[in-house]
Amino acid sequence: MCLSIPARIESIEGGMAVCSVGQSTYNTSLDLISEEDLKVGDYLLIHTGFALQKLDTEEANSILATFEEFKKLNDNLDKEELKQNKRIV
Repeated sequence: MCLSIPARIESIEGGMAVCSVGQSTYNTSLDLISEEDLKVGDYLLIHTGFALQKLDTEEANSILATFEEFKKLNDNLDKEELKQNKRIV
């Protein structure tokens, strides 16, 4: 299963944008969407190096918050698994 991620446009040059998610940056092709209304600070839904669509800020923040919730859940599950493994040994 593959996931697309919302990323913030940091710069645009030609048909490419540099986008960021957290501390990571990605070179993103804009070939699949209209570049006319894109600007630095906008959010794009990207997958495998291609922008799939522009997102409004509220929607992007909501998706990013959901990813953060999943990360916290996964971290808690990892901690619980570690506790269980220590009890077994």
